[in-house]
Amino acid sequence: MCGICGEVRFDGASPSVAAVSIMADVLAPRGPDSAGVVVRGNVGLGHRRLRILDLSDKSQQPMIDPDLGLSLVFNGCIYNFRELRAELQAKGYRFFSDGDTEVILKAWHAWGTDCVSRFHGMFAFVIHERETGRLVMARDRFGIKPLYLAEVSGGLRFASSLPAIVKAGGVDTSIDVAALHNYMSFHAVVPPPRTIYAGVRKLPPATIRVYEQDGSFTETRYWDTPYTRRPEDRSVTREEWQERLLDALRLAVKRRMIADVPVGVLLSGGVDSSLIVGLLAEAGQTGLMSFSVGFEEANGEKGDEFGYSDLIAKRFGTDHHKIFVPSADLMEALPGTIAAMSEPMVSYDNVGFYLLSKEVSKHIKVVQSGQGADEVFGGYHWYPPLVGSRDVVTDYGRAFRDRSHETLKTQLQDHWIGEDVSGELLREHLLREGADTPVDQALRLDSSVMLVDDPVKRVDNMTMAWGLEARVPFLDHELVELAARMPPEEKLRDGGKGILKDVARKVIPSEVIDRKKGYFPVPQLKYIAGPYLDMLRDALSSSAARERGLFQKTYIDRLIADPASHITPLQGSELWQAGLLEMWLQAQEV
Repeated sequence: MCGICGEVRFDGASPSVAAVSIMADVLAPRGPDSAGVVVRGNVGLGHRRLRILDLSDKSQQPMIDPDLGLSLVFNGCIYNFRELRAELQAKGYRFFSDGDTEVILKAWHAWGTDCVSRFHGMFAFVIHERETGRLVMARDRFGIKPLYLAEVSGGLRFASSLPAIVKAGGVDTSIDVAALHNYMSFHAVVPPPRTIYAGVRKLPPATIRVYEQDGSFTETRYWDTPYTRRPEDRSVTREEWQERLLDALRLAVKRRMIADVPVGVLLSGGVDSSLIVGLLAEAGQTGLMSFSVGFEEANGEKGDEFGYSDLIAKRFGTDHHKIFVPSADLMEALPGTIAAMSEPMVSYDNVGFYLLSKEVSKHIKVVQSGQGADEVFGGYHWYPPLVGSRDVVTDYGRAFRDRSHETLKTQLQDHWIGEDVSGELLREHLLREGADTPVDQALRLDSSVMLVDDPVKRVDNMTMAWGLEARVPFLDHELVELAARMPPEEKLRDGGKGILKDVARKVIPSEVIDRKKGYFPVPQLKYIAGPYLDMLRDALSSSAARERGLFQKTYIDRLIADPASHITPLQGSELWQAGLLEMWLQAQEV
């Protein structure tokens, strides 16, 4: 719902008002409704606001509570803020505003680091304590809201986007070798704390970090759900799991309706977004706005799923908006799409969400979206082969990685090749305790790591580029905790997401459920030709690309000569992956 930024000094100097203001200006699209910068003691805080809750100036940020000696900048939404407010009032706290921002301040004062465990929502916030000079920062359980960090001489800067930090200057923008390895291995996912730049890091999800005045800090991971079977769950029947899941879904969707402005739905026509629409209708929601986007077909591949989104819109009587994007408009939107990326992201969905959000923001400020269901309920093709796996690291890597370490040696220039850090990352996450089976291990990795820096980041970046807030009910943490307890076979049934489809059949038409899995199709960026090929050739042969020297020339020549023959295991274009990285890096240098 907003953009936050700031600078804290550990050397006794004053924070740079200029740097904070620059960062806040870059974040303006995230919060077009108002802005504020406050400097107090060793910290400067900046904020851009999108008015969703408490539309008055009482919830303006940076928010300062002089009685408690606390200052706060916050991005996101605490869905249970009213319940927490009542609990805090019972403890004697008095409130001067009606939104969720002030609840965070009082909750920190009342409960300290335990406060984050009480929050239902998506959030990234930073609190400054006047008396101690300490700085507190926290991020929600799934990293739905971003928080980037950079050490500068004598201090630390933070912001909701990486480009905002870079624009303020004084940051090491050399390429992080390990991050480049991750980018090329995991279709652009660079897990925290790394980013593609060596000098910029990101706070991991489900983490609270407290900085002392001297710059030292303590860090706590406050949530990590086990993917294990409880003894009391052994007797739970399939029908009982379905009932529990439907109840949890209803609650997750209901929670995300809280707002002082209307809330719509991004309706792709798939099971996940259609189910959200159906549950809202079931709850009595009327006048619901829904939005779909489609593109021209390419290479015989259809570019829209309007047939299914139309069916859902008609069945539930939504105020439906279809956006069709001609190829010429797609090309025109790519620079803006790339500029909106906090980090380089190769999924074709980016431009779809960017253009969809542009149109949606003309009508509404908040939407619900279906991201996360595949990672939580086993919807991807690499899960079934892991059943009974005796080497989950190798088997997962074979299905998920874009390329092996050995293959990467033939594509990157030698000085960018070190150890197989991506293989080690898989080993570390897949083999740690707390997951009963190989499928559980993979679901945990995808929902806690891969999801954060691909679909979740993609939706945040592209919607907030137009001042649109997206809420993701499938990442309600209580819903995910329930799903993690379920036997994997309940999720893998019926071609994946079996139990979710069972529940969906109680709510939405079967035609949307019993069909081939869909996605946000942008075929022009998969089957690269014409002006798209020219654009990527120019980026990869530019003087900036040659000076950077990321890729071997023979590799790039092969890609350009025959893009369609170089597709990753997850059906991504290798040429688009390489070219997008260069285009993003060059955009940061302008």
